[in-house]
Amino acid sequence: MENVLVGCGQLTWYNHSAMENPSEEQVLDEIARAGYDGAPASSRGGRSGEETIGVYARYGLKPAPGYFGADFWRKDQHEEILEQARAKVQFTVDVGCDALYVAPGGFDSYVSRGMTRRDLAARVTPEDSLSESEYQQFADTLNEVGEIALEAGVKACFHNHVGAVIETREEIDELFSRVDSNLVFQGPDIGHLAWAGANVLEFCRDYADAIETVHLKDIDPTVLAEGRKKEWGYRDYSKHGIFAELGEGMINFPAMFEVLEDAGFEGWLIVETDVTMKPTPFASAVLSREYLKRLGI
Repeated sequence: MENVLVGCGQLTWYNHSAMENPSEEQVLDEIARAGYDGAPASSRGGRSGEETIGVYARYGLKPAPGYFGADFWRKDQHEEILEQARAKVQFTVDVGCDALYVAPGGFDSYVSRGMTRRDLAARVTPEDSLSESEYQQFADTLNEVGEIALEAGVKACFHNHVGAVIETREEIDELFSRVDSNLVFQGPDIGHLAWAGANVLEFCRDYADAIETVHLKDIDPTVLAEGRKKEWGYRDYSKHGIFAELGEGMINFPAMFEVLEDAGFEGWLIVETDVTMKPTPFASAVLSREYLKRLGI
């Protein structure tokens, strides 16, 4: 694949049980030594985009697309969300990125059967989904965020997540039947798609023209099967090792990259192993980077 940059998410370090408050300097240094081009842009401590570029540049890294999470379906938060979006979009511009992940929250939202979406990881039913009015509010707000972003030269890319209020393929499709495809794009998390039961290749084929950036993670099929059988919640899956390094799980990455390449994909691919079972985050990052190199990426 040409014109592709490969980043690495910082979560692996911050979620590792053996690491107590790792410094940003250590995280960026190890991401660089593992062979990545960059890491998601972070305005830690309220620093400016220019300052962020400088910090990353010390390690030979570029800021990659960052993340904006909000309760887009909440009408009472509408104006606050737009205000936050303007600030996040401006920061995205200032660090030189042209894409921004926009993702739903709602992990602790209760559904009608008295459980939270976090509790229902990978076993969501249609009855657990947003209401018609909530879907529409979500879409309307996301369209406005997309318009704010595009006016600044940034593409707002929807980012799915297990345990959030938009998790399944059906929920993503329902939302995208309501958004303006000229304003809102796709920035899928491949591992979370598979964890939620979606066919990754079908998803990438169906949304190929809308995909502008991608989070890459793999999923352990044995852990997934056990978790579904035992009806685990999100934290149980994570604790038992649902996240695998690239090439060690169930995702057919060669076929997926072929779909993206055929669609003319260009931009950032971001490796993100939320919680690793490897001895160190650095070891995890190296394994995934070496796998991608073997695929010519």
